Amino acid sequence: MAIDLGEKLGPNFTLGELVRSATAAKEKIDNTPSEAIITNLRVTAALLEAVRAVLGDKKITVTSGYRCPRLNEAVGGQPNSDHLRGTAADFVCNDFGPPSKVCDAIAADPSIKFGQLIQERDSKGNTWTHISTGTNRQRLAI
Repeated sequence: MAIDLGEKLGPNFTLGELVRSATAAKEKIDNTPSEAIITNLRVTAALLEAVRAVLGDKKITVTSGYRCPRLNEAVGGQPNSDHLRGTAADFVCNDFGPPSKVCDAIAADPSIKFGQLIQERDSKGNTWTHISTGTNRQRLAI
């Protein structure tokens, strides 16, 4: 099955944005999603559209969306990661502010339905926002 990476999943997000991975390209990992994953990615894109609206329609750059099992392992993702199902995205919104400010804005808006909202940080000090679909509004800082 051929997929169209230019397919719009929402006004501001394409399928390609939600499956792109520098690690997959470097390691030659096929990160092609199934139809079921694409269905989940549409829901994730809708969540990102709602987040974008809360952030004043500022550009969101997705740094990680769907990850196939091999890619998830290559990036050190959790074995039960929502990324494996296409129900999570990591992103930055530099024009709005740092991830702490992004998380505060999202958490303050009760209309945003999310599962997890996490300000994540790697060992090099890079930070980003992780959000997953769902409704339990669990906020963490890692």
